Parts: sequence; C-alpha cells; structure tokens
Amino acid sequence: MTNLLANRQWYGKIFGGQWIDGSGETVESVEPATGEVLGVIGTATAADIDRAAHIASAAQPEWAATIGQDRASVIRKAAQILEAERAEVERWLIREGGSVPGKAAFEVDLVISELWEASALPTQPCGHLLPASQRGRSSIGRRVPLGVIGVISPWNFPLLLAMRAVAPALALGNAVVLKPDVQTAISGGAVIAELFTAAGLPEGLLLVLAGDAEPGQALCESPLIAMVSFTGSTAVGRQVGETAGRTLKRVSLELGGNNALIVLDDADLDAASSAGAWGSFLHQGQVCMTAGRHIVLESVADRYLDLLAKRASVLPVGDPNTGNVALGPLINARQIANVDRIVQDTKEAGAEIRAGGTYEGLFYQPTVLAGVTSDMPAFREEIFGPVAPVVVVKDEDEAVRLANDSEYGLVAAIQTGSVERGERIADRLRTGIVHINDQTLNNDAYAPFGGAGASGNGARFGTQSSWDEFTTWQWRTSRPAAQTFPF
Repeated sequence: MTNLLANRQWYGKIFGGQWIDGSGETVESVEPATGEVLGVIGTATAADIDRAAHIASAAQPEWAATIGQDRASVIRKAAQILEAERAEVERWLIREGGSVPGKAAFEVDLVISELWEASALPTQPCGHLLPASQRGRSSIGRRVPLGVIGVISPWNFPLLLAMRAVAPALALGNAVVLKPDVQTAISGGAVIAELFTAAGLPEGLLLVLAGDAEPGQALCESPLIAMVSFTGSTAVGRQVGETAGRTLKRVSLELGGNNALIVLDDADLDAASSAGAWGSFLHQGQVCMTAGRHIVLESVADRYLDLLAKRASVLPVGDPNTGNVALGPLINARQIANVDRIVQDTKEAGAEIRAGGTYEGLFYQPTVLAGVTSDMPAFREEIFGPVAPVVVVKDEDEAVRLANDSEYGLVAAIQTGSVERGERIADRLRTGIVHINDQTLNNDAYAPFGGAGASGNGARFGTQSSWDEFTTWQWRTSRPAAQTFPF
C-alpha cells in the first residue's frame, strides 16, 4: 500500500477494485489545520448506492459459502498489511481529520485489534444442536449471514468506527456497502478499500462510496440492504432508524453522549484531574465518549477545579502535522462555532471560565467551566469540543441524580478511593458502560459497546455481539427420508 494512497487520483472511477467514486459532485478533501486541499472526492448519488447494492448482493452468496478459514485469512492479512503500512495511514488521520500523532497511533492500534478479533469469528461454532421433537428428525439452530450490510461512519475516529462494523460483517459472510463521511473519505474509506483489496478480498464484497445525506438515505431505503450500522449524531440516527424501519431492516445505532465523570470525596485528585483532562480534551473533545460533565463532590471541588484548570492551561494547541501539540483543530467552522456558542451562552448564564474559552481559526483552547448548573447549555448539550464543565454536588445521591439527568446514556466514569463504593454507584447509573477509577474514553475490540436512550439502541460489537448484530438464526430440520401426513 506504500505510496498508493499518496499518489492516487481520487477522482478516478475505481479505487483498488472496491472504492467506487460516485457520479455526484466532487468535493475537496481539506486539511483542517491548514486549509490545504489534499485530494478530490467524487460523492455518491442514490443511483450509485443502488448499483453498489446490486453488485454486493450478487457477490455475497459465494462469500458466505467460502469456508471460515479462508474468510479468516483475508481478515488476518488486512491486519498484517495495516501493521506494516501504519505510518502512511497515521499521516492521513493526522492531516485529513486533525488527529494528533498519539491519537492517530491509538486509533490504528484499535483497528488492528478489531481486525484480529474479527478474524477469529469465522471459525467459531455457529449454531446449536437442538433436541429432536420427533423420532428420526435432526434439528439444529444455526447462524447465517444477513446478506448486504450498509455501514455509515463518521469523521471523528473514521478508520475505527468504520472498521468495527466492516471487519466482523465481512468475517461472518456478509458483503458491505460503506459510506464514509466526505470530510474523512480517505482515512475512513479509501484506506479500508485498499487494505482489503491488498488482502485478497474478492471484488464486489466491499464497496466504498463517500457522501452525505442522499447516499445515506438510499442505503436505508434499499431493499437489498439487510441492515444499516450507523455511527453518528443522535439527530441523524433518529432519521436513519425511521427510514430503515420502513423496510423492516435491522438497524444498529451508536449515537451521541453527554458523559458524566463523577469525582467522589475520597478520590486521588491528581489522578482524577488527569483522567478528567484526558477524558474531555482527547481529540479536541470530538468523541462520543468524551467526559462532558464533571460532577464533583463539594468538599473536593475547589482543589479539583484548580488542578483541572492548570492542566488545561498548559496543553499546547496547533497543527498536529508539524508541531508537538496535545490538541489539533476542530473538524470545521460549523463545529467550532457551535462549541463557542455553548461556552459563551453558559458563561452568560452564570458559569465562570477557569481556562480557555477562546479560539483562533479552527483551534479551540482547552476550556474549563466552573459553576455549571443543570439548566445551562454546557450541561444539557453534547458539546463535541474541548470543554470540561464542572458541576458541584453535595453528596453521592445528588451526583447520581445529575449523572442520570440526561437523555443520553453511553458511558460514565467514577473516581474514588473505594472500588466497592464505586461499584455501588455504578449499579445506579443508566449507562451502557461504566469505568471505575478510569476516564470515559475506553475501547476494547472484544467488549460489548453501546448505550441507552439517545445514545443508541444497545450494546454491539465485541465478539459475541458481532454474531448478534451481523447474523440471524435459521432453524433447520432434516429426516433421512420423506414421510406422509394425515392429509
């Protein structure tokens, strides 16, 4: 894959046998840190999605019939190629998506893990021997592929959030039509196409078409798409669920979060403030698992605020491709305007800016807000920027009540000197994920991931969850010979 990505003419019709440049308008891939044009992408239309769905539908049965060891071999090969060519992929994550080098390396590590975990799926047992209800009849329940999976992926962790659906779906015998966000169509789409082409995936099983609303809606409406796996905002996720529901297709929704980091009065405050800074500022806060609400017991709130603000004030911000920085740019001007609106409206409502609160271009300074209450915008809204709102509470009960006072339910973290105390609080939190003495941003390829409420429709991904997501049960019986019946 070396040099192929760097020299590719992105407006060509076919990329690596798997990337299909759409017939719609072309858009520029722009580096957010500098405004430099990195390439030109042809966006997909509804007609392109229909064509891709037909191609994938025709190719899928043969892939499903391929023995598990051969499917596993393709996935393993993709992991090995990515490991060998990771430096080039990381550069695209840095330049196209604004990742700092550490985040880019972290994302590639996670994707390699996803590929290796997915490669184990095809050789796992795929059914059950069922009790025979009639003499001479055998009965089994077996998992079979759904068919063609539509994957709609976002720009913030573009490679990971596409691959964690693409890899297990392919491993389990499905074909995939992937629609990456146009802002990261190379690192979240073309890279994946090239990886699997180089790994020997037969043509027609992975088709990658970049675009926005039109191709996304076409995926949801297509009768040839058996399932849509969507990662993105809650607002768009609701539209995806509504549209896909009309064709009764399966839908996996991994949506937004407004996640609570609870700091108890027995916590190690130096460690807690480090977890808080990492949880709020990693990738400029543009992560669904970002710590969006720091809920701190009042007896330790002043000290925690001082430590958190001090950490925020010394974090360097700049171009991650040329400087040694902790935070890079936000993805676009619309995003930075929304972040600043929330910060300024929260300040006007009575909060105090203890660090940051300013920006230049697409670079927003890591920001700490003190005196935040539950009726302020920074408490209620998913900010998706480098902002740490701190809410002071009297006791554990109030901390739990405020943590649950959100339409979202993705992840929470608890900082405490007592694991048992943390476990008791965790039992009361309405989230799909809870981390004790950790921060909110964690991902293991083998662990179920998902939230409740406006954060999505349940846990998915992970080894067992992948079987649940990308296959369906078939009951099969057989007799050695046909028999007659009363009619």
